[in-house]
Amino acid sequence: MTVERAVGPMKWYGWGDPERRVRLDEDAIAMLRAEVGEGRPGDRGSLEGVVIPAPRPLPATIAETVGPAAVLTGHEHRVRRATGRGYPDLVRLRAGRLDDAPDAVVLPGNAAEVGRVLEVCARERIGVVPFGGGTSVVGGVQPVRGRFERLITLDLRRLHGTQVDRTSLTATLGPGLRGPEAEEALAAHGVTLGHFPQSFEYATIGGFAAARSAGQASSGHGRFDDLVTAVRLAAPAGELETLDVPHTAAGPALRELVLGSEGTLGIITEVSARVRAVPERRRYAAWMAPDFSSGTAIVRTMAQSDALPDVVRLSDEAETRVALGMSGTGGGKRALLGAYLGLRRRRGGCMLVCGWEGEAEAVERRRALAARILRSGGAAGLGSGPGEAWERSRYDGPYLRDELLDLGYMVETLETAHAWARLEELHDEVRAAIGAALAAQETPGIVTGHVSHAYPDGASLYFTFIAPRRPGADLEQWRTVKEAASDAIVEVGGTITHHHGIGRDHLPYMRAEVGGLGLETLRAVKERLDPAGIMNPGKLLP
Repeated sequence: MTVERAVGPMKWYGWGDPERRVRLDEDAIAMLRAEVGEGRPGDRGSLEGVVIPAPRPLPATIAETVGPAAVLTGHEHRVRRATGRGYPDLVRLRAGRLDDAPDAVVLPGNAAEVGRVLEVCARERIGVVPFGGGTSVVGGVQPVRGRFERLITLDLRRLHGTQVDRTSLTATLGPGLRGPEAEEALAAHGVTLGHFPQSFEYATIGGFAAARSAGQASSGHGRFDDLVTAVRLAAPAGELETLDVPHTAAGPALRELVLGSEGTLGIITEVSARVRAVPERRRYAAWMAPDFSSGTAIVRTMAQSDALPDVVRLSDEAETRVALGMSGTGGGKRALLGAYLGLRRRRGGCMLVCGWEGEAEAVERRRALAARILRSGGAAGLGSGPGEAWERSRYDGPYLRDELLDLGYMVETLETAHAWARLEELHDEVRAAIGAALAAQETPGIVTGHVSHAYPDGASLYFTFIAPRRPGADLEQWRTVKEAASDAIVEVGGTITHHHGIGRDHLPYMRAEVGGLGLETLRAVKERLDPAGIMNPGKLLP
């Protein structure tokens, strides 16, 4: 029996394909050093040298359930499932020491095996961490043992079936399918999910559902939780399955309890979702708004006029400047862009990338409507070139983070959302909080932000901060900035997360998010579905 599919593991110390690297050119590195100073590179050891605790023995019934070949206890298997890909995860991996790791990686072959493994773990009091692509950036797959002496990671890669209902335009998908695998299987039927988050290359269908993922085309096609029509959940207490129907008025939606549950209630073993025909045409273009306030007004007008592009991304002034400076395209193209804007009496501004997908005639009609709103809002068209360049590099961000870490810089992202009436206030307060936290540590830094998902009533904000790392105090440096930003978000009334999830990092802010009674309600649900509390300990619920 083969249990490891040839899908290509990530770099053990960073993101993505080990053969792929996103490099900064000399101009970009010079700009970075001019802005924040020299980086402070650290040594990076080897995968074999990462120190983890010795594994504890597990009941023989687990191997009897899934087969001995589907229980992996080797050093590499355990290290690779011991972290996600948040900044603290990468710091610990590069330092060569993880405080914990699963005692084994178990790969069930079907939903029945998942259920039987959970029965054993509940009876034997063994913690269980569900694992898809391992792309969590908020500590969502960290093996927190809590009161459990033994803990396993349940890797779902063998649950990768696909069924397409072309008449209803829905598909039933296995949770272990990675984004590209799902799209390849759907394309054979002429359909697509159209869900492309930055983690697309490695994130899985189950992970999309468990974390309420938002993709880069969510403004037009909806978040993943908008696409889901039905789910199956294997919980320690039994199986929860919802009807695969368009909508129902039968009480509160149990589907919504599963979506966003981050593995704390059980294992998602099947997801049914709406699909659509593969787009006939895709068009991308870029514009330059005079400033961030004008840009948000343009995006709001499009969202409230049913003229929103499928992809819309508005960078603030800082992100626009940094993106142009670190684009790797060289000074010549940046000079041409400056000359182009100069002809329009524009200096600087905020880059706005728009993308349209669908039937050719509809794409052109929608593009023309959006263009009128963009021009009336004062935006200058930059043509299709910059927009297509963004589309080609849309998955480069995590690879670029690895490059910056190699150069000795801390680089981290966080996201939130708010109503339009308070969006700019939230943007300004979070940027100021991050800047103040960096300054308090006497660390010069860059803080950038953008709008990447828009709705009629509001939008998300996504922030990136870069600063020279503090050797020996990396995690303290990160935690100080993260807490300052999170406190600012809560103070302004924004959500603590728009699409990254809660995991470990956002636990202290769940009470502000859902209130005391809300927490008690979620705990009551968990106690019913997971009486022994074995599912993904230490996540979502404080």
